[in-house]
Amino acid sequence: MKKLNVKNNEAAIYGVGGLGEIGKNTYGVQFQDEIILIDAGIKFPEDDLLGVDYVIPDYQYLVDNKEKIKALVITHGHEDHIGGVPYLLKTLNVPIYAGPLAMALIKNKLEEHGLLNSAELHEIGEDTVLKFRKTKVTFFRTTHSIPDTLGIAVHTPVGVIVETGDFKFDLTPVTNMPPNLQAMAKLGEEGVLCLMSDSTNAERPVWTKSEKWVANSIERIFDQIEDRIIFATFASNISRIKSACDNALAHGRKIAVFGRSMEAAINNGLELGYLSIPADAFVDSSDLQSLPANKTMILCTGSQGEPMAALSRIANGTHRQITIQPGDTVIFSSNPIPGNTTSVNAVINKLEEAGANVIHGKVNNIHTSGHGGQEEQKLMLRLMKPKFFMPIHGEYRMLKIHTELAEQCGVPLENSFIMQNGDVLALSKDTARIAGHFQAGDVYIDGNGIGDIGSIVLHDRQLLSEEGIVIVVATINLENEEIQSGPDILSRGFVYMRESGELLDEGRRLVFRTIRKEMHAKKPTEASIRSAIIDDLQEFLFDKTERHPLILPMLIMNNHVAK
Repeated sequence: MKKLNVKNNEAAIYGVGGLGEIGKNTYGVQFQDEIILIDAGIKFPEDDLLGVDYVIPDYQYLVDNKEKIKALVITHGHEDHIGGVPYLLKTLNVPIYAGPLAMALIKNKLEEHGLLNSAELHEIGEDTVLKFRKTKVTFFRTTHSIPDTLGIAVHTPVGVIVETGDFKFDLTPVTNMPPNLQAMAKLGEEGVLCLMSDSTNAERPVWTKSEKWVANSIERIFDQIEDRIIFATFASNISRIKSACDNALAHGRKIAVFGRSMEAAINNGLELGYLSIPADAFVDSSDLQSLPANKTMILCTGSQGEPMAALSRIANGTHRQITIQPGDTVIFSSNPIPGNTTSVNAVINKLEEAGANVIHGKVNNIHTSGHGGQEEQKLMLRLMKPKFFMPIHGEYRMLKIHTELAEQCGVPLENSFIMQNGDVLALSKDTARIAGHFQAGDVYIDGNGIGDIGSIVLHDRQLLSEEGIVIVVATINLENEEIQSGPDILSRGFVYMRESGELLDEGRRLVFRTIRKEMHAKKPTEASIRSAIIDDLQEFLFDKTERHPLILPMLIMNNHVAK
């Protein structure tokens, strides 16, 4: 079992994921034999992780200390905070505590993975208090781009450790659930030992705009549109969905919902009371044809250019029920997340080509971030007045800027700690120190496979995507030192075989000579022949083409001796 270099009178905090990156948020607060886990998120793969669906943290440290874990508490329902829950529960069946919307989303995930019946689930609110033998957990309401967002305070015998979750200070949220400034200030007055705070927008010297500001912009846009509206946003952004639907109703428009995640968001919003839309306001796709264009709004997923989302299929002309009509206005009420700009622009271009008017971008005031800028980060620091500070949820440069903001707000620079996943910060009532490190790398999810994709497989996929593959097939009898058939060479993604006959013929002759030479060597084996083919053919092909395809010898070993 992995033990931390932490004294008996110290609390430990660490990131299993979420430090030096955007996503994979999974944090631990530990005092002696009690661990409070905060969030269990995923990260979406970068372009170089070919074929990988999601990235989760390595949970090995948590597995080694599973008997100490008292609770998994959830700040909110975004994928980078709850997407890893099913994978965590496959290794550790820990009790889960979450707000109403996050819990609804978690239940959907667990049902998909067949884990719902075995999970221990507890719904919480900002007034909930969780009491364990040595620690206690309390909550305070924050605002973000999804309802039911909570900050978390873990009360330990050495002091209170606060984890903000994702936050902004939206004083006029459309959900009418403003941040609980009084609760935050009370924590600060009573004393916060260490603050772990969201660093996503640490580079932006602003106060992030309110959702009410976006709602006003949407209202102005709806006033000006005379034909059909197609409104695309994140399915998780209930506030934005509420603004769109409220404006549709005010303008006498019926609402058609497309996209499975959007339908689920509407159902959750209605059940939990975040949305108030009469049942007769919704129409099916079959009803759209019989309604005037100025009496309809299509609400759909796809604001990030996802290829299978409703909006992308509408843009491509492959949606079964909807085609772009002249006069349609498509509203993108989101900004492209990093890595999605190209696909979003491609969808916008196709929509414009099909005759739609597309409204997007900052100039139209139809999106605002769910994360606080520098001014809000400074307000959180002033409210909490922490003795020590550990920025979380951000890449290194964001964490660094956040520590500089903390210094401006009275936290000495030596009391701030920029940590990496697996680093352990040990805290007493008066001191903080780095107390070692545990393994906390990335684990790749590919289909149903968890962790079976490593760097070698990814390197092979990279080679395949860039240089293609060359397959060598031959039947060999080692006992007779005889090549019984082949060698044949097949190319996929390397060269077009019909136009490269001379190159492939020369390659075949080379492989034939290589196999003969290797068979006459001392104690030849299948492995030694395979290795020789790869070495000789790779050198030959690079000399001819200056490319390095993946070479895969497929040798059929026929060791039957003919009589």
